[in-house]
Amino acid sequence: MSESERFPFVVVGATGQQGGAVIDALLERGVPVRAVVRDRTAPASTALTRRGVTVSFGDQDDAASLVDAFRGAAALFVMTTYDQASGGTDAEARRGRTIAESAAAAGVPRVVYSSVGGAERHTGIPHFESKRRVEERLQELMPVTIVRPTFFMENLARALSGDEIVIRLPLPADIPLQMIAVRDIGVIAAEALLDPEVVPGGAIEIAGDQQTGDGIAAVMADVLGRPARFEALPLQVLEGDADRTAMFRWFINTPSYQADFDRTRRIDPDVRDLRSWLATTGTAEVSS
Repeated sequence: MSESERFPFVVVGATGQQGGAVIDALLERGVPVRAVVRDRTAPASTALTRRGVTVSFGDQDDAASLVDAFRGAAALFVMTTYDQASGGTDAEARRGRTIAESAAAAGVPRVVYSSVGGAERHTGIPHFESKRRVEERLQELMPVTIVRPTFFMENLARALSGDEIVIRLPLPADIPLQMIAVRDIGVIAAEALLDPEVVPGGAIEIAGDQQTGDGIAAVMADVLGRPARFEALPLQVLEGDADRTAMFRWFINTPSYQADFDRTRRIDPDVRDLRSWLATTGTAEVSS
């Protein structure tokens, strides 16, 4: 009997976009999945139950609940968030450490952590640095595979309404931006959960496409059959948001993201470029 037949693969952040994509990919492979949620009665949680997922309570601010939720796992998928409503980057790093220490206490054999492209390169971007601190704590405690996504294609979805598509970003029109679809983060993370050897060295930066702002507009116009243009905004539009200002400044000072396109495609042969993402999910929800 294989590991996947005996023990569930456990997913933190199961009702979010990344966790949901990991669950989709694992269910497609027919392996048992346990979702860790704060509210087992929430509609998103009960929807998972209807799909055959075991739903367990776990609060990232409550180590004991996480230890209980992680026991018996074949492997664990983790992602962390930094939004201000949840306490910002300091809280993200603290919760990430709690997850890591709880996983170690529960005897989890290995972890896949979804971080961010460039986290290991000392960018100075607050939410990149907080994810790096989580990476480091996981690496101290157990075998870990780190998946580092680039810019989410879903972040472009807000531009798709209206007769004319206008993509507005604080980025010069000729700067290339590497990007990935959330669906493919899930596929690659699931592959790493099932077989860590698919990621030699234990870490990979992933992307399915690279486009300039003008290139994004051209692809959107072609696929969606509507006029599209890119509008480069000044960095000053982010005044008061030090995190995003630092990130877009980093994008401008290329190279920023440094994805391994070949390895990404070897793990996920159907990885979506912008054109194929638009063709299938042109009205996707905007990613968090």
